[in-house]
Amino acid sequence: MGKIIVREKSFEFAVRIVNLSIYLREIKKEFVISKQILRSGTSIGANVEEASGGISKADFKNKLSIAYKEARESHFWLKLLHRTKYIDLKLFQSLEFDCIELKKILYTILKSLT
Repeated sequence: MGKIIVREKSFEFAVRIVNLSIYLREIKKEFVISKQILRSGTSIGANVEEASGGISKADFKNKLSIAYKEARESHFWLKLLHRTKYIDLKLFQSLEFDCIELKKILYTILKSLT
């Protein structure tokens, strides 16, 4: 059940991150951090998807571990975007909530594999 939830939530988070990246580039004219958040934020779902097709428990765990690290990186970029006033508090809190939720789910799954 957790695997299905994390796949759905990581995909929806990726969609939000793509839209954030477009906003940052087109409206805020920010081109560096927008690429970083785009890479890390979409990588979460891509690695979760790869984990779902893992050929072994070790492969599954490795891909989920990468997804967890990408979620941590995404959280960093979100905090930086907010602190530097590229995104407002409301948008930051909404994205941060989703990011923290993903981190918690991924961490819980990873802990259950040890």
